[in-house]
Amino acid sequence: MTSDRDYDAEFKDTADHRYAYNFDFDVMHKYMVRSFESFFRPGSVLELGSFKGDFTRRLLPYFDDITCVEASGEAIGEARATMSQSIDFHQGMFETIDLPKRYDHIVLTHVLEHLDDPVAVMQRINTEWLAKDGRFFLVCPNANAPSRQIAVKMGLISHNAAITPAEKAHGHRITYSLDTLERDAIAAGLKVVHRSGIFFKALANFQWDQLLNTDIISDEYLEGCFMLGQQYPDLCSSIFLVCEAGE
Repeated sequence: MTSDRDYDAEFKDTADHRYAYNFDFDVMHKYMVRSFESFFRPGSVLELGSFKGDFTRRLLPYFDDITCVEASGEAIGEARATMSQSIDFHQGMFETIDLPKRYDHIVLTHVLEHLDDPVAVMQRINTEWLAKDGRFFLVCPNANAPSRQIAVKMGLISHNAAITPAEKAHGHRITYSLDTLERDAIAAGLKVVHRSGIFFKALANFQWDQLLNTDIISDEYLEGCFMLGQQYPDLCSSIFLVCEAGE
């Protein structure tokens, strides 16, 4: 992230692409928390890139001490206006912001791919913000998701890790796969203790939104996609690392 980027503009929907879909909010957020919760301990949590607070609400049942950092003034304003609980909000960029303490849990979901220097930000997480025995939860969209691979075969994108014009307009800088995500986490000095995927996904987000408005997709089907994703992490919608502080 750099000071010459317009973070308020980046989260606006474009003519052919939404910044976030109902599939993200209603399906992926639920299964992200399911993937995280066995690693949770009592203590504090720092959410980096909290947007309008949709995922923050998923953390409320687990933590009383929640800190959120968001670069977009518009997004953090909406979060403050709609969150009645006591949450410590900070507006600023990860590269320059000063935070008051270290945290037992740090959450970065679908944010790393937006950063100009992801390794540098994760170095700050490792050396400045993550508590000694803390855990860092890192989730990114997966370049190898079947929905993207199908798009390549259809000629819609050139290769799995391509950044589409719409993604670029929303601030994407990279499309990660499990190997490149772990590469950057290790380069930042973090210790990877768990790696997985979240939710097997063969359809694009807009297609999922259309289906979720019908009775075609059942809760049992969604649960099956989540369970299958644990068997085939490289074919998931998102890829997921749990890290601890390294040397």
